[in-house]
Amino acid sequence: MTVPRISRALFILYLVGFLFALNQALPAYINSTFLSGFATEKTVGMIYVVASAITVVLFFLLPRLLRQFGNYRLAFGLFILDAIAMLGLAVSRSFWSTVGFFVCVFVATFMLAFTLDIFLESNSHDSRTGSIRGIYMTVINSAWVFSPLLVGFILSDGDYWKIYLIGAILILPALFLLRSGFRKFNDPTYKNIAVWSTLKNIWRQSDLFRIFSVSFLLGFFYTWMIIYTPIYLYEHLGFSWQTIGLIFTIMLLPFILTETPLGKLADKKWGEKEVLSLGLVIMALSTAALTFVSSTSVALWAALLFTTRIGASSVEIMCETYFFKKVQSSQADIISLYRATRPAAYVVGPLVASILFIFVDFKMIFLALGIIMLSGLWFSLRLKDTL
Repeated sequence: MTVPRISRALFILYLVGFLFALNQALPAYINSTFLSGFATEKTVGMIYVVASAITVVLFFLLPRLLRQFGNYRLAFGLFILDAIAMLGLAVSRSFWSTVGFFVCVFVATFMLAFTLDIFLESNSHDSRTGSIRGIYMTVINSAWVFSPLLVGFILSDGDYWKIYLIGAILILPALFLLRSGFRKFNDPTYKNIAVWSTLKNIWRQSDLFRIFSVSFLLGFFYTWMIIYTPIYLYEHLGFSWQTIGLIFTIMLLPFILTETPLGKLADKKWGEKEVLSLGLVIMALSTAALTFVSSTSVALWAALLFTTRIGASSVEIMCETYFFKKVQSSQADIISLYRATRPAAYVVGPLVASILFIFVDFKMIFLALGIIMLSGLWFSLRLKDTL
């Protein structure tokens, strides 16, 4: 399979996406442990709930913000907010300032992902959506793959401030690239989000509703794994951050190994439904298996977590490909709700986990998560393929 020709705009967007992903990925797996220095490990999730609820509300205002400022100016401003908040986390020493800066970073990153979607969709065509998004996902996921090793190398004696400082510095080249490539971006017409009418529209389009549901479940999976896996490995199993960095780097490799070829296959040969369903099964079984592992073998944990991400990467690229074959860049109302499924999962996920912790041991969340992922087959098997 040949790599499609990449326009200048797409090339710049891939670079911006890589820097943005690295900015997100470096602190992603230390955030919960960092926050546990200000709150108990089982209530850290409630900080995510607050940040996520604010993000969901702001998503409904996005079309209005896009019309007022344009996608370029909005993205530029969000990058600056992200950088300032990361610098704040690097120097913060109190609970409330830490939570405030964390919420700003959380909100900015989710909304930035949306603005980058607008740029990407405006430079895509349905016949190449899978290929273009496959390359984009591979580029940004490469940042996620190597960031845990960097974190393990940088961290010593809980020096979390170093990670946040580096994250803020990464914004500078991203701003330069964004300005050089998209300063004269021609915005499409953005529709207001009439929440109930948009939800009704999605409900009436059964395939769109099903892909929304699978996307929410994927967000639920990421929520629990990002918040609770680092805590479990660090606090309960006693792995060092250097070891956790190695495990997470191996764990994330499927995102750069599978998404580009699977995106191309979704365009040319396969439908999305089969890969999506198989990915959910792999996620469910491998995640549930973590419950029964008491060993501190690095190889075993790396292998099992690697397998969970084989499933997750398959589900992710199929969701992205299927959804963006169904919508256009001007449909900011539907895209906003689709992107809101991830922060919505960050609202629901920690709440469910907090209730679960009342009744079961910490590690039982993996078994519960596996069962929840298996329920996604109800939606994926009913999809109508785009081919």
